[in-house]
Amino acid sequence: ISQLGTGASAIDHLAIPAYQWWSEGLHGVAGSPGVHFGSNVPYATSFPQVIGLGATFNMTLIRRLASVISTEARAFANNGRAGLTYFAPNINIYRDPRWGRGQETPGEDPYLTSQYVIQFVKGMQEGEDPRYLKVVAT
Repeated sequence: ISQLGTGASAIDHLAIPAYQWWSEGLHGVAGSPGVHFGSNVPYATSFPQVIGLGATFNMTLIRRLASVISTEARAFANNGRAGLTYFAPNINIYRDPRWGRGQETPGEDPYLTSQYVIQFVKGMQEGEDPRYLKVVAT
């Protein structure tokens, strides 16, 4: 049961340390239970909301932006300030403004959302060495 939440406790007899899965990277590395600002990494770049990024229809930009996010996320991890799993991108289709979280999505068009997600995940996960993921987009 202790492994079913966003904060997984350690399993001592298997030498598996505790892990916080909840790190936010929707439009930049953001303060969340798994990300701790301070020390050598006091801040991160904050990009515009996803709905605005989707409105650019510029998938090259989205991929490059996600690469910057994952580079900063890797810096946080290298400094012991975050893990390597990030809740991003949001793949929900924005259909009803009463939902209240539409700004976290690329918009209401399924094709645009699919293209946005493909480029965002590639930007987050692909690094210099194809054998390793920079971070994991979840």
